[in-house]
Amino acid sequence: MPKFLDVHAMKGFDEKALRKLQNSPVDEFGISHHNILYNEEVDKLFCLLDAPSKDAVEKHHNKAGIKCEWVIQVKTTT
Repeated sequence: MPKFLDVHAMKGFDEKALRKLQNSPVDEFGISHHNILYNEEVDKLFCLLDAPSKDAVEKHHNKAGIKCEWVIQVKTTT
């Protein structure tokens, strides 16, 4: 499964909500969270997602009312 990295504002997420999201099952767009990185001080959230496409990542975020600053397909060493 391809991996995608995106960045957006935290939009009210706290660590508890992020942990819950991290452990959520694959959604209707085929998205699962590989890892979530965040910095509350600068209001940035980075999602590393397993996803079938960039379009699926954008639909996943749009459903939650989140606008990504960017989405890019990436490869990982693990």
